[in-house]
Amino acid sequence: MTSEKVDFEDLPNLPPTSWAVLCMLAYEEEVSGYDIKKWADWSLRHYYWSPSFSQVYSELKRIENHGYATSRMATGDGGRNRRVYKITDTGRRAVRIWALDAPVDPPMLKHGVLLRTAFGHLSTPETVKAMLREHVERVEALQHRVAVDAAAAEAEPAWAYARIAMRWAERYYANERELALELIDEIDGAEEIFTAGKHGESFPRPRPGHWREVEKQVRATEHDD
Repeated sequence: MTSEKVDFEDLPNLPPTSWAVLCMLAYEEEVSGYDIKKWADWSLRHYYWSPSFSQVYSELKRIENHGYATSRMATGDGGRNRRVYKITDTGRRAVRIWALDAPVDPPMLKHGVLLRTAFGHLSTPETVKAMLREHVERVEALQHRVAVDAAAAEAEPAWAYARIAMRWAERYYANERELALELIDEIDGAEEIFTAGKHGESFPRPRPGHWREVEKQVRATEHDD
């Protein structure tokens, strides 16, 4: 007797973070919330999610309530009790359906550094450059960290797909660094154009109604496509 086919739409409406935690349990190891948090810190945080302990425990409780995981108290290192979680057959089937059928949300770029750069005329070129240099240092540190984590993952065949995701993150940070350096080089040119458009001490202002013209052009392009 064949089992009834289940589509992703038939599953509970769980947030992506629930599926991320269930995916980690799908490696079949019995782990604690602390383990999940530390595991995510050297893997998922490089490209998706850096959870707090409270978030991890909330998601574990959620998937347990749906029957996707079970938990028990176990004695850990040092004789301390801890709650450990393990995926169930139902959870294994659900996460497989998610991996095969769930729609993929497109990435959303929400770049605070670029937002500040876009309104750099309200600041000074030196301030914007300093902000970008700090960003370069930050992404260099992130690139180094993910390179170390990805190299450590090479020893475990089960993490082959996780490792290539981390290698992608390593390249992403390298590209982010180069783009920030290019922005630094472009600041002086932007300031020259901005200054040339000034009238006395006032800021140059866009031509009235210009945004509506741009919108019409965009709509015309979308219609042609």
